[in-house]
Amino acid sequence: MKQYKAYFIDLDGTVYRGKDHIPEAKAFIESLKAKGIPHLFVTNNSSRTQKKTVEKLKEHGIEAKEEQVLTPSIAAANYINQQQKNADVFMIGEEGVKDALENKGITITDYEPDYVVVGIDRHNSYQKIKEACLMIQNGAQFVATNPDIRVPTEEGFVPGNGAYVNLIKQVTQKEPIILGKPERLMIDVALNEIGVKPEEAVMVGDNYNTDIRAGINAGLDTLHVQTGVTSKEDLKEVDIQPTYTVETLAEWEV
Repeated sequence: MKQYKAYFIDLDGTVYRGKDHIPEAKAFIESLKAKGIPHLFVTNNSSRTQKKTVEKLKEHGIEAKEEQVLTPSIAAANYINQQQKNADVFMIGEEGVKDALENKGITITDYEPDYVVVGIDRHNSYQKIKEACLMIQNGAQFVATNPDIRVPTEEGFVPGNGAYVNLIKQVTQKEPIILGKPERLMIDVALNEIGVKPEEAVMVGDNYNTDIRAGINAGLDTLHVQTGVTSKEDLKEVDIQPTYTVETLAEWEV
């Protein structure tokens, strides 16, 4: 197996499943630390702040720093700030989206926004979705943190942000700008953070349609782990295979 200078690691389904531990993931990350190999957690979970993500990792026995966490909420806030200073945003989302937007000085509003940002919101409502649809039809730019249709938890699969994004897309007939995986933006940010070339890093994840495709889109090798969304059987249906696939991360030697 090739030796990589950096690892970009998904969280849900790769490092943990909801409240359930994935023991092999903890040992894998400890091996990276022991060998001094840089690694970032590149997650499509928009609901948590960097701080809350670090706390979540700690619950699973994994120590990390806030700067090791990249979220699609941060990517969305960066994108909007680059496109338009002092933008007004209507937000569907939780603390992670709100914190990322406010940290960039972006105003959250319910009235004539420049952008509608849609992240996972477990207190979503028909009213919020209705308002988002109307605002997008009235000219607001449609931005989605991530396209995940379903998310693995300890109870089973539950709706992800992509389910709501697709609903709004169908109503408005507008394509969203997607900042999370499988788009390459977060991977490009990760490469820049570590200071490595695409061929020197590997993307690790359970979901072919987000994690693995993000790596492929950014020119990275990919390591698929069969502990979450995409099974080994599912991979038989895709044209471009991950570079590697393992049942658990215990099979991988860093």
